[in-house]
Amino acid sequence: MIITGLTSNNSDNYIWVIQSETSHEAWVVDPGESYNVLTYFKKHNLTLSGILLTHHHYDHTDGIDAIITELGEVPIVSNSLGPYKQVTKPVLEGDVLTILGHKFKVISIPGHSHEHVAFYNPKALFCGDVLFTAGCGKAWCQSSKVMAESLLKLRDLDDDCLVYCGHEYTSTNINFAAVVEPQNQAIIQRQKSVWEKTMQGLPCVPEKLGIEKKTNPFLKFDSTTIKPLLLNRNEVYENFTPDENGNLYATLREWKNKLDKTGELEKQP
Repeated sequence: MIITGLTSNNSDNYIWVIQSETSHEAWVVDPGESYNVLTYFKKHNLTLSGILLTHHHYDHTDGIDAIITELGEVPIVSNSLGPYKQVTKPVLEGDVLTILGHKFKVISIPGHSHEHVAFYNPKALFCGDVLFTAGCGKAWCQSSKVMAESLLKLRDLDDDCLVYCGHEYTSTNINFAAVVEPQNQAIIQRQKSVWEKTMQGLPCVPEKLGIEKKTNPFLKFDSTTIKPLLLNRNEVYENFTPDENGNLYATLREWKNKLDKTGELEKQP
């Protein structure tokens, strides 16, 4: 299994191509646009076998019509309970797919959108916009409790699994992690590495889930190091009690949202 990341034009979105090591077959994950996908398939003489969708948002689906028009009709695999109605192979929590000879388990991870799913293999996690490298997405349409539960579900997966998320936000995310845990040596080391890659125009995705567990505050909001910091902020959301996971996540998310607006997280560490 060969996984290649394509970026949408003028965007931080990732589109993932899963290629066979023994044939010209390939699948596409979350094609937000078509041009770079079609160019890549033509350059490498690939045959499209299917499309995986983590959720319905336009920046993950807008390329589908042009892709299937050019490359042919294929299964479009996703949770069919969302507003995107072109899903031809509906899947739910616990379903298992065989993608180019590799098993992927479907994991329900609502929060960013109500129908959001991940596709998990011990070597690769396609998690859309729920978990980002060094950060996470926003809970647009559901309770923070739902998003917190989805993040903790992903935290239980294998450390060696590589996280293939939907956007390249690693630089600002790791800078926020350093604000939350300024003495965390793993974060300090990762922050330096991320900045060097960013300055060279190199991707910071994928990353091992084991690294995320050590350096991503959104996988640690219930930890002995971060939980007291969040409780000390004395913020309560959605009628939670202060120490509920939903409230801890919401407090952490709002902390980052406020810093995002200042531009502080864009600066070189």
